[in-house]
Amino acid sequence: RAINQHVSPVLGWSWVLASMAANLVWSMPQFSLGSRAIQQNLLPGIFGGGDGSLFQGNSARVAAVLLFLVVCIVVSMFYSLGGRGVRIFEKTIRAIVSMIVLCFLAVVVKLSIEGAMDWGDAARGLVPRLQMMFRPTEGLAPYLQAVAENGRAYWTDLITGQQRGVIISAIAATVGINMTFMFPYSMMRRGWDKDFRGLAIFDLSTGLFIPFVLATGFVVMVAASQFHTRPAPGFVPDEEGGVVSVAPAANLVGSYKALLQQRLAFEIGPEAFNALSSEQREQRISALPYADRRMAAMLVRRDNFNLAAALEPLTGKGVAQYIFGLGVMGLGLSAATILMSINGLCLCEVLGKAPGGWTQRIGMLLVSVGAIGAMFWSQPAPWLAIATSAFCVTLLPIAYFTFLIMMNSKGLLGAAMPTGGRRVLWNVLMVFSTAAGTFFSLWSLWPRIGVWSLVVIGAFVGLALIVHFIRLSRGRVALAGAQA
Repeated sequence: RAINQHVSPVLGWSWVLASMAANLVWSMPQFSLGSRAIQQNLLPGIFGGGDGSLFQGNSARVAAVLLFLVVCIVVSMFYSLGGRGVRIFEKTIRAIVSMIVLCFLAVVVKLSIEGAMDWGDAARGLVPRLQMMFRPTEGLAPYLQAVAENGRAYWTDLITGQQRGVIISAIAATVGINMTFMFPYSMMRRGWDKDFRGLAIFDLSTGLFIPFVLATGFVVMVAASQFHTRPAPGFVPDEEGGVVSVAPAANLVGSYKALLQQRLAFEIGPEAFNALSSEQREQRISALPYADRRMAAMLVRRDNFNLAAALEPLTGKGVAQYIFGLGVMGLGLSAATILMSINGLCLCEVLGKAPGGWTQRIGMLLVSVGAIGAMFWSQPAPWLAIATSAFCVTLLPIAYFTFLIMMNSKGLLGAAMPTGGRRVLWNVLMVFSTAAGTFFSLWSLWPRIGVWSLVVIGAFVGLALIVHFIRLSRGRVALAGAQA
């Protein structure tokens, strides 16, 4: 409401509606991750969907999603009430997440002692390398060089596209537009005003940034040591001409075959590929060189069941599934609950209601629609987070553009508005952030709608500026009239 009054109703309404859209879209991977943890790691005998499980086929996925949705709704309803239940829930989630992070830390230590961890590569990984958006990582270079010329471009484009998607999704997920809506409410709920600014910065860094870097770092380091440039077992021998001695994971076979089918279609063309019978396709795929089949085995999309193998060096196969499953379900439950809470606050703001009551609860329940997407998503669950983040990154510039204008609004900030050198510094930083956010938004939109992405972004910025300056000029006219 304050943004609508003092800055621009275009930005105010865009911010809250985009936050609600982000809540809905981002809830899909949370429901997918949580339900897959139930299916693949925790209760495969009931929800696994295979032979011997209680639920079969697609009904198993639907049942797991509904179970996870019910848990999320119950927890979020109690969470909105506050009190002792909230503290118990928060402590439980912290314990579960801390457990899996400590397990990954222990794996890092174990691999370091065994000499299997390259700390030089890990340190270099902390430095952003935007060139990864345009070319494959160096670790895959020798394997790409082994591929024949007629197939190398396919694998290069595939890897670059996946890297670009992961980078953009990571940027979107680190600070989503909905979190920019949630953070001010969390400060007001604690009673923190401008006198608590230093404490808020300290809390944000020690309570969010540092744990995020450490936890993400441990997970990425362990996952990279176990999966990067390593073919999934059961698809290709270690050396060309060797023998495959183990069966591949059943959930990876489809992804492996799809990659090789796309590779064949790239070589002979879509029309010729579609003209082949199933038997002819199998024959042509089997005849592909070893280097191509090895690339496909490296790039298969692993799911929760496969990713849990990263903990096996520490816990063994069986325990790793339960620890990883609990951790993923805890993360999904925590994220889904937060998204529901944010959406409840957004609906209260839209309707002009005070936080709490049935307005907030209805807003929280609206996020349940995201469970439908999880029911129909058949690919590995972690990749749904990348797909949804590619959409949400397009919304982020709305928040940055709003903050940029808001930070220069005397009517809104009053004496708290930065002045002098501080104002210049903050404006430079915000202009850079807004420009970067707009660039990544455009990058995500361009492959989908082409030149219309420029039209959409330009029209939004133009409309926001026009409304802002019209209101600014009217305010000056009104002030001059009052003084006269």
